[in-house]
Amino acid sequence: GNIYWTDHGFNLIEVARLNGSFRYVIISQGLDQPRSIAVHPEKGYLFWTEWGQTPCIGKAHLDGSEKVVLVSLGITWPNGISIDYEENKLYWCDARTDKIERIDLESGGNREIVLSGSNVDMFSVAVFGAYIYWSDR
Repeated sequence: GNIYWTDHGFNLIEVARLNGSFRYVIISQGLDQPRSIAVHPEKGYLFWTEWGQTPCIGKAHLDGSEKVVLVSLGITWPNGISIDYEENKLYWCDARTDKIERIDLESGGNREIVLSGSNVDMFSVAVFGAYIYWSDR
């Protein structure tokens, strides 16, 4: 198995084996403060959030190829990101807009607000079955 992580200080996404060996950078171009990451091993996708000048949610293959932006409008501080493997949905929370939203993970379409609060400062989100879990600061 592999482990993936973001380094927002160096604007990188990296991968390594679980024991730390074979570490290498898979995306080093075009990232601006990557924040959170989610991996769909079965479909071979990697998703991440960015907090930079143009906040967004990105998608690429696990080797970093075919990088695309799925969401770039209406988000400010996208924090946590999570995959609903059964419904093929991608969820994220935004600490500035105080929302949890979702999209189809293949196309990026069918964007929906799942939860909207006020002064919540959402930090992370997880989806399991019919339940959504989140944390705030």
